[in-house]
Amino acid sequence: MKRPVAITALALVASLLAGCPVGPNFRPPEYPVPPSFRGDSAAAAAPGAPSASLADLPWWKVFDDPVLQSLVDEAIRGNYSLEAAIARVEQSRAGVGIAQSQLVPQVGYGGNAERQRQILLPSTSAATFNSFLGAFNLAWEIDVWGRIRRSTEAARGRLLATEAAQRGVTLDLVAEVAALYFDLLELDRALEIANESVDSFGSTLQLFQRRYVGGVGSLLQTSRADGALQAARAQVPILEARIVEVENRLNALLGRPPGPIPRGRAMVEQLVPPEIPAGLPSELLLRRPDLVAAEADVMAANAEVGVAVANFFPRIGLTALYGGQSPQLGDVVKNAANVWNLLGSLSGPIFTGGQLIEQYRARVAAWEEAKARWGQAVVISFAEVSSALVLNRKLVAAREAKEREVAAYRESVRLALLRYEAGLANYYEVLEAQQLLFPALRQLAEVQRDQLLVIVRLYRSLGGGWAVPVDGWDTSAPAAPALPTDRDAGAGTAPRPPGALVPATAIGGSLPPPQPGAAPPVGSTIPLESFGVPPSVRTTTGAPDSPAASRPMP
Repeated sequence: MKRPVAITALALVASLLAGCPVGPNFRPPEYPVPPSFRGDSAAAAAPGAPSASLADLPWWKVFDDPVLQSLVDEAIRGNYSLEAAIARVEQSRAGVGIAQSQLVPQVGYGGNAERQRQILLPSTSAATFNSFLGAFNLAWEIDVWGRIRRSTEAARGRLLATEAAQRGVTLDLVAEVAALYFDLLELDRALEIANESVDSFGSTLQLFQRRYVGGVGSLLQTSRADGALQAARAQVPILEARIVEVENRLNALLGRPPGPIPRGRAMVEQLVPPEIPAGLPSELLLRRPDLVAAEADVMAANAEVGVAVANFFPRIGLTALYGGQSPQLGDVVKNAANVWNLLGSLSGPIFTGGQLIEQYRARVAAWEEAKARWGQAVVISFAEVSSALVLNRKLVAAREAKEREVAAYRESVRLALLRYEAGLANYYEVLEAQQLLFPALRQLAEVQRDQLLVIVRLYRSLGGGWAVPVDGWDTSAPAAPALPTDRDAGAGTAPRPPGALVPATAIGGSLPPPQPGAAPPVGSTIPLESFGVPPSVRTTTGAPDSPAASRPMP
């Protein structure tokens, strides 16, 4: 009779454990996903083409600069914020184990030693005796309503969220290092332009001074030229201080003290593709770490609702004690066990003053909040990708226009100096032409930097590197192969697509200077030496002794 009863009890316990946990089951939230990103010209041109995305590439294939690759790899291995994110993942992983451990019986041990003296009757002598107890105890809550399983599900959701957050921290770190590096390259170019402007205004001042000493010019001309020179000089220490500031910020991301940062390719030598594949919007929900983390938060909040529902039901448990007791310590384990206890318990709430119902309402509200945060994150992600795609395309046209603007201002400086030396123009035309040229050069450098930054922005917005394992981000990046330059290109080199950006020096490549009155071809660049700049980019347009050969040029 005892065996059928035991089998029946085990079957009952198994059926209880196999029951569905109370509370809502998790279903991923839904959002109406558009067929393509706004501004994705590649998807608009070929709607049925296979979807490729910049996010499919690892970071060392996106940022094709060996020095930048080494900086990013160092940041991944030394950044303290990333170390903290990794530690948070380990905490969440331990939390899953803690929650899951309650599903199995909890076994412990206990013991006590006691010595007593008792007087049973006044006429009898006192009796002294010892008592030693050693036992194992067991406690097990049978998860009939799924409270523990829902708690474990919530812990798993928090683990997924922290893992996605770690990937997000890594992606943000890579993007921030790349962005600061490109800012540094732009500041280097700005400092170069500032030094060129100092040289140019200094040469102009010398020309005005020579004419003033010769009795041809006036003191007003030299004063204006000196003021322009000092204004240009004032930009140099400011730019130098900003370079140090950006270098220090980069060092902080790398986890090392302040110091100089090495440079790789110059900013104008960085290659930027004219079109960047974005992929499908539906894939964005699986790639972006913040969206994955937000969905995991919804899953955790959903499970917490189940925990709140299970708190309304009684808790069923088993407790047991098994051990031995003896007046002699050595006999506790030698003799057969003579102490045991088996207890089934049932406990549940009757009246809690509204505590349980308010806990349930709070969990439901937290669930709704998590779903709303996820929806808002999705909306923001689509907007970020669309804005970056449009900006990437528009910057190509902006750079072409800026290159033409710089070329036109260079020509205006050359003509103004020729007219001034011929007595056909006053010094205002010379200074005005120079003062228009150098801001245009700086703006062109900023556009070139923005074209690099928009790649970083798109890579981050698309959830770049999502296919790389979490522990694969800290792998040292392979050295990038040297890219061919215009000098290495032979006659059989394939033409670049319209709007493609090519390596250049200063503002241009190897195209011949435009003829007077002829507009340069679309997308072309103008060589700096075409119009002459002293001293580093000075030209000798005329004979060595001619005035045109010694005039100052930007």
